[in-house]
Amino acid sequence: MIIGIAGACGKMGKMTARQVCLDPEVEGFSALERKDSPDIGKNMKDVLGEEKCPEVKVSSDIADIFGKADCLIDFTLPEPTMEHLKVCKGEGLPMVICATGLGKDEEEEIKEASKVIPIVFSPNMSIGVNLVFKIVKEMAAVLGRDFDIKVDETHHVHKKDSPSGTAKMIAQKIKESTGRDVPVEAFREGEVIGNHGIVFDGEYENIEIRHDAKSRDVFAKGAIKAAKFVAGKAPGLYTMADVLGL
Repeated sequence: MIIGIAGACGKMGKMTARQVCLDPEVEGFSALERKDSPDIGKNMKDVLGEEKCPEVKVSSDIADIFGKADCLIDFTLPEPTMEHLKVCKGEGLPMVICATGLGKDEEEEIKEASKVIPIVFSPNMSIGVNLVFKIVKEMAAVLGRDFDIKVDETHHVHKKDSPSGTAKMIAQKIKESTGRDVPVEAFREGEVIGNHGIVFDGEYENIEIRHDAKSRDVFAKGAIKAAKFVAGKAPGLYTMADVLGL
Protein backbone atom coordinates (compact mmCIF):
# COMPACT_ATOMS: atom_id res chain seq x y z
CA MET A 1 0.00 0.00 0.00
CA ILE A 2 0.93 3.66 -0.28
CA ILE A 3 0.35 5.98 2.67
CA GLY A 4 -0.25 9.72 2.53
CA ILE A 5 1.28 11.66 5.43
CA ALA A 6 -0.14 15.06 6.38
CA GLY A 7 2.36 17.14 8.33
CA ALA A 8 5.13 15.07 6.79
CA CYS A 9 7.91 17.45 7.80
CA GLY A 10 6.82 17.89 11.41
CA LYS A 11 8.21 15.81 14.27
CA MET A 12 5.63 13.05 14.00
CA GLY A 13 5.40 13.26 10.23
CA LYS A 14 9.12 12.62 9.90
CA MET A 15 8.93 9.74 12.35
CA THR A 16 6.08 8.21 10.36
CA ALA A 17 7.92 8.66 7.05
CA ARG A 18 11.01 6.95 8.46
CA GLN A 19 8.95 4.04 9.76
CA VAL A 20 7.20 3.73 6.39
CA CYS A 21 10.58 3.50 4.69
CA LEU A 22 11.48 0.60 6.99
CA ASP A 23 8.17 -1.24 6.59
CA PRO A 24 8.32 -4.02 3.97
CA GLU A 25 4.51 -4.08 3.70
CA VAL A 26 4.30 -0.43 2.59
CA GLU A 27 5.30 0.38 -0.96
CA GLY A 28 5.79 4.09 -0.40
CA PHE A 29 4.27 7.35 0.76
CA SER A 30 3.28 10.83 -0.36
CA ALA A 31 4.08 13.94 1.68
CA LEU A 32 1.73 16.84 2.46
CA GLU A 33 2.67 20.06 4.25
CA ARG A 34 1.11 23.46 4.89
CA LYS A 35 1.48 26.02 2.12
CA ASP A 36 3.90 28.22 4.07
CA SER A 37 6.23 25.36 4.98
CA PRO A 38 9.86 25.96 3.98
CA ASP A 39 10.04 22.31 2.93
CA ILE A 40 7.54 22.59 0.06
CA GLY A 41 9.11 21.21 -3.10
CA LYS A 42 11.94 19.49 -1.25
CA ASN A 43 12.74 15.80 -1.54
CA MET A 44 11.79 13.81 1.57
CA LYS A 45 15.02 11.86 1.19
CA ASP A 46 16.86 15.13 1.92
CA VAL A 47 14.41 16.24 4.63
CA LEU A 48 14.88 12.95 6.48
CA GLY A 49 18.53 12.41 5.64
CA GLU A 50 17.65 8.78 4.89
CA GLU A 51 19.17 6.99 1.92
CA LYS A 52 16.57 4.22 2.17
CA CYS A 53 13.78 6.75 1.69
CA PRO A 54 12.32 6.95 -1.84
CA GLU A 55 12.36 10.25 -3.69
CA VAL A 56 9.14 11.93 -2.64
CA LYS A 57 8.40 15.58 -3.32
CA VAL A 58 6.79 17.55 -0.48
CA SER A 59 3.51 19.08 -1.69
CA SER A 60 1.05 21.60 -0.26
CA ASP A 61 -1.79 20.32 -2.46
CA ILE A 62 -3.84 17.52 -0.91
CA ALA A 63 -5.05 16.66 -4.42
CA ASP A 64 -1.56 15.25 -5.04
CA ILE A 65 -2.41 12.52 -2.49
CA PHE A 66 -5.46 11.23 -4.35
CA GLY A 67 -4.81 8.39 -6.74
CA LYS A 68 -1.45 7.79 -5.07
CA ALA A 69 -2.39 6.86 -1.51
CA ASP A 70 -4.64 4.22 0.04
CA CYS A 71 -4.99 6.16 3.30
CA LEU A 72 -4.06 9.53 4.81
CA ILE A 73 -2.34 9.66 8.20
CA ASP A 74 -2.90 13.10 9.74
CA PHE A 75 -0.45 14.22 12.42
CA THR A 76 -1.28 17.93 12.10
CA LEU A 77 -3.28 20.38 14.24
CA PRO A 78 -7.08 20.57 14.62
CA GLU A 79 -7.66 23.26 11.95
CA PRO A 80 -5.77 21.57 9.08
CA THR A 81 -7.06 18.17 10.22
CA MET A 82 -10.64 19.33 9.70
CA GLU A 83 -9.75 20.76 6.29
CA HIS A 84 -8.20 17.45 5.27
CA LEU A 85 -11.23 15.60 6.63
CA LYS A 86 -13.62 17.49 4.34
CA VAL A 87 -11.50 16.78 1.28
CA CYS A 88 -10.95 13.09 2.12
CA LYS A 89 -14.68 12.70 2.74
CA GLY A 90 -15.39 14.10 -0.71
CA GLU A 91 -12.76 11.92 -2.38
CA GLY A 92 -13.50 8.71 -0.44
CA LEU A 93 -10.01 8.45 1.04
CA PRO A 94 -9.69 6.61 4.40
CA MET A 95 -8.04 8.53 7.25
CA VAL A 96 -6.08 7.90 10.41
CA ILE A 97 -6.59 10.99 12.57
CA CYS A 98 -3.84 11.46 15.16
CA ALA A 99 -4.40 15.14 16.01
CA THR A 100 -5.07 16.01 19.65
CA GLY A 101 -6.88 18.97 21.18
CA LEU A 102 -10.00 18.53 19.06
CA GLY A 103 -13.22 19.99 20.44
CA LYS A 104 -16.64 18.34 20.67
CA ASP A 105 -17.88 20.03 17.49
CA GLU A 106 -14.85 18.76 15.59
CA GLU A 107 -15.33 15.27 16.98
CA GLU A 108 -18.93 15.39 15.78
CA GLU A 109 -17.71 16.32 12.28
CA ILE A 110 -15.41 13.31 12.35
CA LYS A 111 -18.33 11.06 13.35
CA GLU A 112 -20.41 12.43 10.48
CA ALA A 113 -17.58 11.94 7.99
CA SER A 114 -17.15 8.35 9.17
CA LYS A 115 -20.56 7.58 7.70
CA VAL A 116 -18.96 8.15 4.30
CA ILE A 117 -15.33 7.04 4.76
CA PRO A 118 -13.55 4.71 7.20
CA ILE A 119 -11.65 6.62 9.91
CA VAL A 120 -9.40 5.50 12.74
CA PHE A 121 -9.51 8.16 15.44
CA SER A 122 -7.60 7.82 18.69
CA PRO A 123 -6.05 10.23 21.21
CA ASN A 124 -2.96 7.99 21.32
CA MET A 125 -1.65 5.65 18.63
CA SER A 126 0.57 3.64 20.99
CA ILE A 127 -0.28 -0.05 21.23
CA GLY A 128 0.73 -0.07 24.90
CA VAL A 129 -1.43 2.91 25.83
CA ASN A 130 -4.47 1.34 24.22
CA LEU A 131 -3.89 -1.78 26.28
CA VAL A 132 -3.76 0.49 29.34
CA PHE A 133 -7.19 1.87 28.42
CA LYS A 134 -8.62 -1.66 28.51
CA ILE A 135 -6.82 -2.71 31.71
CA VAL A 136 -7.73 0.46 33.62
CA LYS A 137 -11.40 0.11 32.76
CA GLU A 138 -11.43 -3.48 34.01
CA MET A 139 -9.55 -2.59 37.21
CA ALA A 140 -11.81 0.36 37.95
CA ALA A 141 -14.86 -1.89 37.65
CA VAL A 142 -13.48 -4.09 40.43
CA LEU A 143 -11.73 -1.54 42.66
CA GLY A 144 -13.75 1.61 42.07
CA ARG A 145 -15.90 1.40 45.21
CA ASP A 146 -13.09 0.93 47.70
CA PHE A 147 -10.12 2.71 46.14
CA ASP A 148 -9.34 6.35 45.44
CA ILE A 149 -8.21 6.76 41.83
CA LYS A 150 -5.88 9.44 40.45
CA VAL A 151 -4.47 10.05 36.98
CA ASP A 152 -1.32 12.01 36.13
CA GLU A 153 0.36 12.90 32.88
CA THR A 154 3.60 14.63 31.91
CA HIS A 155 4.48 16.00 28.48
CA HIS A 156 6.97 18.40 26.90
CA VAL A 157 6.58 22.14 27.42
CA HIS A 158 5.47 22.68 23.80
CA LYS A 159 2.27 20.61 24.10
CA LYS A 160 -0.73 22.87 23.60
CA ASP A 161 -3.56 20.84 25.17
CA SER A 162 -3.72 20.10 28.90
CA PRO A 163 -4.63 17.60 30.20
CA SER A 164 -3.62 15.38 27.31
CA GLY A 165 -6.19 13.56 25.22
CA THR A 166 -4.75 10.30 26.52
CA ALA A 167 -5.27 11.31 30.16
CA LYS A 168 -8.83 12.38 29.37
CA MET A 169 -9.48 9.00 27.75
CA ILE A 170 -8.10 7.18 30.81
CA ALA A 171 -10.40 9.25 33.04
CA GLN A 172 -13.31 8.49 30.71
CA LYS A 173 -12.64 4.73 30.90
CA ILE A 174 -12.66 4.96 34.69
CA LYS A 175 -15.91 6.91 34.65
CA GLU A 176 -17.52 4.32 32.38
CA SER A 177 -16.80 1.69 35.04
CA THR A 178 -17.44 3.70 38.21
CA GLY A 179 -19.60 6.68 37.31
CA ARG A 180 -17.00 8.85 39.03
CA ASP A 181 -14.99 11.79 37.74
CA VAL A 182 -11.36 11.30 38.70
CA PRO A 183 -8.80 14.10 39.10
CA VAL A 184 -6.10 14.48 36.46
CA GLU A 185 -2.78 16.18 37.26
CA ALA A 186 -0.99 17.58 34.21
CA PHE A 187 2.70 18.51 34.17
CA ARG A 188 4.82 20.11 31.45
CA GLU A 189 8.55 19.44 31.69
CA GLY A 190 11.42 19.76 29.22
CA GLU A 191 11.09 17.47 26.21
CA VAL A 192 9.17 14.61 27.86
CA ILE A 193 7.47 12.65 25.07
CA GLY A 194 4.52 11.40 27.08
CA ASN A 195 4.17 9.70 30.48
CA HIS A 196 0.88 8.59 32.03
CA GLY A 197 0.14 7.08 35.41
CA ILE A 198 -2.93 5.74 37.20
CA VAL A 199 -2.91 5.11 40.95
CA PHE A 200 -5.51 2.99 42.75
CA ASP A 201 -5.10 3.96 46.40
CA GLY A 202 -6.74 1.56 48.86
CA GLU A 203 -6.73 1.33 52.63
CA TYR A 204 -4.32 -1.59 52.68
CA GLU A 205 -2.67 -1.55 49.26
CA ASN A 206 -1.76 0.65 46.31
CA ILE A 207 -1.74 -0.37 42.67
CA GLU A 208 -0.03 1.78 40.07
CA ILE A 209 -0.05 1.49 36.30
CA ARG A 210 2.41 3.52 34.24
CA HIS A 211 3.12 4.00 30.58
CA ASP A 212 6.17 6.02 29.53
CA ALA A 213 6.86 6.64 25.85
CA LYS A 214 10.58 6.20 25.15
CA SER A 215 10.40 7.42 21.55
CA ARG A 216 7.84 9.04 19.24
CA ASP A 217 8.41 6.08 16.96
CA VAL A 218 5.84 4.22 19.05
CA PHE A 219 3.11 6.59 17.80
CA ALA A 220 4.33 6.39 14.20
CA LYS A 221 4.31 2.59 14.19
CA GLY A 222 0.83 2.56 15.70
CA ALA A 223 -0.44 4.99 13.04
CA ILE A 224 0.97 2.82 10.25
CA LYS A 225 -0.67 -0.24 11.79
CA ALA A 226 -3.95 1.69 11.84
CA ALA A 227 -3.50 2.72 8.19
CA LYS A 228 -3.04 -0.92 7.15
CA PHE A 229 -6.19 -1.78 9.09
CA VAL A 230 -8.46 0.97 7.76
CA ALA A 231 -7.52 0.83 4.06
CA GLY A 232 -10.31 -1.02 2.30
CA LYS A 233 -12.61 -1.05 5.35
CA ALA A 234 -16.28 -0.12 5.18
CA PRO A 235 -17.17 3.43 6.30
CA GLY A 236 -17.20 3.76 10.07
CA LEU A 237 -15.46 5.28 13.06
CA TYR A 238 -12.79 2.92 14.34
CA THR A 239 -10.44 3.14 17.31
CA MET A 240 -7.07 1.59 18.09
CA ALA A 241 -9.00 -0.99 20.09
CA ASP A 242 -10.53 -2.11 16.78
CA VAL A 243 -7.12 -2.09 15.12
CA LEU A 244 -5.70 -4.27 17.90
CA GLY A 245 -8.76 -6.50 18.21
CA LEU A 246 -9.29 -5.56 21.88
